[in-house]
Formats: sequence, C-alpha cells, structure tokens
Amino acid sequence: QVQLVESGGGLVQPGGSLRLSCTASGSIFSINDMGWYRQAPGKERRLVAHITGGGSTIYADSVKGRFTISRDNAKNTVYLQMNSLKPEDTAVYYCNADLSVGSTWNRGAYWGQGTQVTVSS
Repeated sequence: QVQLVESGGGLVQPGGSLRLSCTASGSIFSINDMGWYRQAPGKERRLVAHITGGGSTIYADSVKGRFTISRDNAKNTVYLQMNSLKPEDTAVYYCNADLSVGSTWNRGAYWGQGTQVTVSS
C-alpha cells in the first residue's frame, strides 16, 4: 500500500513564507512526475506547480516568481517553497504523484490528504 503524507501548512501573514512537504511511502518502485494542487472554498482544484522525474518544472501564472517546487528522490519527497504569500493563496494544498508500485508497469496517480494554508492578517 502506498500513501502520500503532507506537512507544513498553517497560518501566515501576507508576505510571509511556508514550506510544504509531501513524502511517499510504501512499495514504491519509482516516482515519476509530481505536483502540487490547491483548492479554495467553492473553487475547483487547480495545478500550482509540477516537476518531472528529470527535474523540469512548470508553474501556474499566479505563483511564478514566488513559489518553487523541488524534489529529493532519496527521501521520496516533493517540496513547495511558498514566498511572498498573498491572501488569495489561501486554500487546501494537495500533492500528487505518478508512481510505479512494485514494478515499473504498475503505474498510477496518488493524492495526499491535503494541508490547509491560510494567509491572513
């Protein structure tokens, strides 16, 4: 069984920073692409940042220059460094990973449980 566990969310003031982490555990053969999504109340879940197995990154326009996605393959972990936070960044943040479980052919997408990020004065 595979699970993704997120941490690092919380309450911060505008202009502050947070670092989210998501660690995969279980019978993981390999980790391919990984990403962070967020969902605000009443809104759809949307992609925030994406990183490929080779380290290439893509960001939503709203977070470019402020957020940085990275990964540590030795720790099966993906990070999201969030700087210059704005109230509109408030949402539940979810990590997503494209994993191969047990073998390279048993491949699928997995989601973390979500962590709340609140940006408010």
